[in-house]
Amino acid sequence: MTKNYPTVSEEYSKAVEKAKKKLRSLIAEKSCAPLMLRLAWHSAGTFDVKTKTGGPFGTMRYSAELAHGANNGLDIAVRLLESIKEQFPILSYADFYQLAGVVGVEITGGPEVPFHPGREDKPEPPPEGRLPDATKGSDHLRDVFGHMGLSDKDIVALSGGHTLVRSKFQIVS
Repeated sequence: MTKNYPTVSEEYSKAVEKAKKKLRSLIAEKSCAPLMLRLAWHSAGTFDVKTKTGGPFGTMRYSAELAHGANNGLDIAVRLLESIKEQFPILSYADFYQLAGVVGVEITGGPEVPFHPGREDKPEPPPEGRLPDATKGSDHLRDVFGHMGLSDKDIVALSGGHTLVRSKFQIVS
């Protein structure tokens, strides 16, 4: 199955590449790759496959979404990124936050992740409750991530990413 990605201008593509370089510097300097990956995942993780709502549309910058219980601490990521985002007003927040996650993977020695720009910012965040409650068990994870169409294997991989973030912040704290 071939995916159809949005087309962006050459100017936009150049801004993505320049922003990626600045993100590499910031993420390496601040040792915040796990936090950036979490920001990207929590933004994307609100997607509902049935209703085609939610997802990575830049709404994490709004206090209403940052106040969702599962997003505790992501205001730090948003603040860290803002000085770079201001340098690239052409980029949507939606693309910028996902790009930060991509760079976070690469900085930690992960693979180069294909990045397809063209996400549009939405004016309102999705409703709370689309991300899991860490105090609940595996059935809860299946219920919550089922809206994204994730398998048990996908959920295990995602949970491993949270372990990376948690251990990183325990070391820093």
